[in-house]
Amino acid sequence: MPRFELSGLATAVGSMPHSDPKEACSLIAKFLPEIPAWPQLPQRSFLENMYFQFRPPFLEGRRLTEEVDGHIHIDRSGDLSGELEQVYTDYLENNIERYAMTPDRAAGFHAFLETELSPSAVKGQVTGPVSWGLTVTDEKRRPVLYDDVLADALAKHLRLKAAWQERELKAISPNTIIFVDEPSMALIGSAFVSLSKEQVVSLLEEVFAGIGGLKGVHCCGNTDWSVLLTTSLDILNFDAYSYGYTLALYPEEVKAFLERGGVIAWGIVPNEEEALKGETAKSLLNRLEEGIGALDRKGVSFRLLVERCLVTPSCGLGAISEGAAAWALELLAGVSRELRKRYVKEG
Repeated sequence: MPRFELSGLATAVGSMPHSDPKEACSLIAKFLPEIPAWPQLPQRSFLENMYFQFRPPFLEGRRLTEEVDGHIHIDRSGDLSGELEQVYTDYLENNIERYAMTPDRAAGFHAFLETELSPSAVKGQVTGPVSWGLTVTDEKRRPVLYDDVLADALAKHLRLKAAWQERELKAISPNTIIFVDEPSMALIGSAFVSLSKEQVVSLLEEVFAGIGGLKGVHCCGNTDWSVLLTTSLDILNFDAYSYGYTLALYPEEVKAFLERGGVIAWGIVPNEEEALKGETAKSLLNRLEEGIGALDRKGVSFRLLVERCLVTPSCGLGAISEGAAAWALELLAGVSRELRKRYVKEG
């Protein structure tokens, strides 16, 4: 449950297109002063790709190769028992020091810690166990998530990673938000993935357990939202620009989620340059109101939806130009401002 006001405030999903971490942080501080988020910078280095960035220590020293099919292949042959034993020891002892994010893999994170900020809350993110485990495959092109031992160790690694990150972010604000980024949730239930809902929930809950502040999930595709809404997450972040109507298919689950204190983060600003060119803060607010209205018509309180809402880009901005990313954040700030002016009583 939120311990600080969120109604209509804005934050970012994660990636930015910049090579200079200070420039990215400056832009975020300018447009997202209330809930800034540290920027991942995949254009700066392949090590800041969301999968390379959160590589677990038991797979360190093993070559990761990004293929044209979008998957990342790893040679995991050989004995992993020593490395896995270390992860479980760290897990049992809550030793988070070995899970620090180093400057070569997270320049944006370290620049963010040095940025002058006075926020209401601060946001971070980790790559989720489902997406990491489905995207990274072994030498036989089999997702590592299908190895029960590796899947469990991966979730524990990400839990420790999230805990370390949250501790560092508390130096900026005691109010923290950590998103678990799960784009591959869009595949759950499809013929392409043989993973049960129970396995998905178990993996996510393992990571959530390492987060003391607000915990969220970001999914930029369509999925069975009931799976996520019935976990212990506090914030559901989805691509409301393309899939705003989909939450209305789950009115009872959304209502229960909100009534227990949950927050919906509407990804209402597109992350594609052509789409951005045709939008204004007003047009995006209208689009957001349509999504909220669809739920209101299904019996979910409009007032509660606005009270328990954040606005974000639909996904990361790392694949567009720096100019387009700046415009996306300006639009985002404008949507937040107009939404709060229209529906949130100040003071």
